[in-house]
Amino acid sequence: KLCGYLNKLGIKGPIKTWKSRWFFYDENKCRLLYYRTAQDINPLGSIDLSCASFDCKMENGEGVFEIRTPSRAFTLKAISKQAMMYWLQQLQMRRWEFCNTHSRFPVGSSQLVNEPLAGRTSRCCTYVVDNEDFLPLVKTPTEAVGLKAASLPAPQTSTALQNISLKHPWTEIQNTVYNICGSKQLWGNNGNVFSFDEFQEHPENVDEGQEAEEGTLEDGRMGPRLNWIRKARWMNSGFPGSEELSREKNSVDKVSVLQQQILTLTEEVKSQKELVKLLHKALEAAQQEKRVSSMYLTAAEDKDRLELVRHKVRQIADLTSRLEALEQEKKELEQILTLRDSHIQELKEHVQLLMEKNHAKQEVIMTLTEQMARELSDPLQEANTITVETLYKQQEEIEHLKDDIDAYKTQNQFLNSEIHQVTRLWTSVAENEKALLMKCACLQARNCQMESKYLTVLRKLQEAVPGLPNSHAELVKNLIQEALQWDVKEEAEEALSFELNTALCPSSEYDEYGFMTVPDYEIEDWKLLAKIQALEIKSNKLRSQEIVEKPLRDRWNSIGELNPSAELKSLIRSGIPVEHRQWVWRWMVSRHCSPVPGHYQRLLEQSRSTEHPACRQIELDLPRTLTNNKHFSSPTSQLIPKLRRVLLAFSWHNPAIGYCQGLNRLAAVALLVLEDEESAFWCLVYIVENLMPADYYSDTLITSQVDQRVFKEFLSEKLPRLMAHFEQYRVDVSLITFNWFLVAFVDSLVSDILLRVWDAFLYEGTKVIFRYALAIFKYNEEEILRIHDSVEIYQYLRFFTRMITDGRKLMNIAFNDLNPFPMKLLRNRRSMHREELEAELCELEQIKAAYVKERAEQGP
Repeated sequence: KLCGYLNKLGIKGPIKTWKSRWFFYDENKCRLLYYRTAQDINPLGSIDLSCASFDCKMENGEGVFEIRTPSRAFTLKAISKQAMMYWLQQLQMRRWEFCNTHSRFPVGSSQLVNEPLAGRTSRCCTYVVDNEDFLPLVKTPTEAVGLKAASLPAPQTSTALQNISLKHPWTEIQNTVYNICGSKQLWGNNGNVFSFDEFQEHPENVDEGQEAEEGTLEDGRMGPRLNWIRKARWMNSGFPGSEELSREKNSVDKVSVLQQQILTLTEEVKSQKELVKLLHKALEAAQQEKRVSSMYLTAAEDKDRLELVRHKVRQIADLTSRLEALEQEKKELEQILTLRDSHIQELKEHVQLLMEKNHAKQEVIMTLTEQMARELSDPLQEANTITVETLYKQQEEIEHLKDDIDAYKTQNQFLNSEIHQVTRLWTSVAENEKALLMKCACLQARNCQMESKYLTVLRKLQEAVPGLPNSHAELVKNLIQEALQWDVKEEAEEALSFELNTALCPSSEYDEYGFMTVPDYEIEDWKLLAKIQALEIKSNKLRSQEIVEKPLRDRWNSIGELNPSAELKSLIRSGIPVEHRQWVWRWMVSRHCSPVPGHYQRLLEQSRSTEHPACRQIELDLPRTLTNNKHFSSPTSQLIPKLRRVLLAFSWHNPAIGYCQGLNRLAAVALLVLEDEESAFWCLVYIVENLMPADYYSDTLITSQVDQRVFKEFLSEKLPRLMAHFEQYRVDVSLITFNWFLVAFVDSLVSDILLRVWDAFLYEGTKVIFRYALAIFKYNEEEILRIHDSVEIYQYLRFFTRMITDGRKLMNIAFNDLNPFPMKLLRNRRSMHREELEAELCELEQIKAAYVKERAEQGP
């Protein structure tokens, strides 16, 4: 058993004194109970080892070590260095076993959380701490630890009362009365003859003291142990009738023994008198409470009922205070986790300092040894330069340094083992925290989904039941207004769970690039749709964070130099993480469009000296660029002047195009991601001159019209039901899709999906626009087929792209579900439709010329 006498440093006023205490380890609760003697039945206090750390500082003295708990630190002292190391090593092993066998993860978690934790727990339980790499197992000092040490007399102090705990008078009284009686019969089956439970106080921790006392009494092994110890103590105490006294043959020796016993009993009586005084005070307090209770019983009936009501009120207040205490405990646990992390860092720094100090001392020893070797090699020089006394001092100093090195090596080994265990505990806590974050993410995603369904039901109710009574219609309207406003309580909860939101999926009014997560529409119905969309996007992000986003981010982190490959193509299609998007975009632009040094600055100088014809149109389009982005919504935004300079430089760089409506949006997206305006300029050049076909942004926009015909042909092949539906109601989809192709879906898709489209678009080219345009119609095909009115179809097509919330689903439709079409097929169809369009335009020109000629011949 892990038990024995240790000296505990106590503070009595301004003076620190050592007090002898009997320590016993409780396996069930991982606590170290301490008593005044081994014969006591009630503990004076306990030390919780489950969250404790151990340390031994050689400068404090031999055998001194510390146990630090979150509430306080205990300084203990063993009789020898071996006993100290045995205690530290055993406590360390018991703490590790307790932490592995008692899972602290909350019950009722989802299967997603429980399955990995169960595997980790089973692995931890089979793990046995091996300290041989750090500190060899210390041999058990039987003279200082174990049941044999309990039969030995307690270490004596200078005065009789020095070893008595004045903080625990009632525990001292119980233990003393029990030891004087020496028999269980006086105590009865249900406890002792005195009852001081309501007066007991434990300054360290009241709850811990009570739990330790109950654990001691309930443990079936403790009773036989104490009885055996008392019996051994009584047989060796030297009272008349014992074996020691019967063996005395000389009467003089008997007299001396009896005199010694008289002195011992006298000291004991003195200490008992102090306890009697404390007992009198307790009796006076009990009598005072008895008088108060008698006055209460003599009260009238109405007053008694009133008192009962007040008692119930006090119970409610007590429950409220307990709830606040639990909330406080939650905050304290979070603080403890932070303290543990800082404590690990401190231990690492401490070990590093010890190693440096040890290395410095070894160098000093080597220097002194070499110096002595040189001096001893020449006896004549030694006799002339150094005396015998000096040599003796140096040898004595070397011995001291060797002792210090051995002590610091031992301390270093123990601290290494402590750091090893703390690191494993910290890893376990981190895994539990990660599992909790995942569970919270699932719950938060489910909450967003439920709120989205609730808002959808409100919208359907408002639209589908126009004939509601006024009271019901007003109620639905109020519910919608309330749902459109961000609640103050929700903002407070987001502030409290800032760490969770940061670790999983940050939720705010704007995303990383400044786009509004909930667009501010003027139409009330659209506002409701925008909030439903934001909730769905947040739910999808939370659900895919650990399953999709984290593995994808890990794969991007492992990529070194970028080289075109099938793997890179697949990664780019899945979406580039925010932290990698900027340098990947720069790499894609530089592959096909080599920036010319100084060219952009020369274009800026030219735009300052000469006004471009397109300058007026650029100024008109600047305030209309990305109005849902905070970096462009204000005329005083910092990106507005950068966008102006990029567009003016491009108008001078490519005079054939100059400026076309739509280029402002392309340049704005490039500025948001690349940040540098020169990089954004070359990105715009790369899109217009390399990715898009020629004449895409010319005055006639002829290639843009060709792409609309090609797209209609693809739409008829891939989605024939939908195309037939459009033809039945005479819906021209090019009125909607023309802008998609011209600006690559800017202002059409939400920012998260838009940037994923741009990632693939910059790497693969314009076929990505065709793929995503088809995927958008496939995504909403069933909804469109349910509309049987051309006006309603046009109204739905105006905003239906903003309601796409699942970017992963849209990507799978674009690249997996739809049959692939190669770039060669796209070029052939563009060529065919271009010839047809040019022929039609030529025919129109001929008709126009003939009409003009006919009008001229007719005269005025």
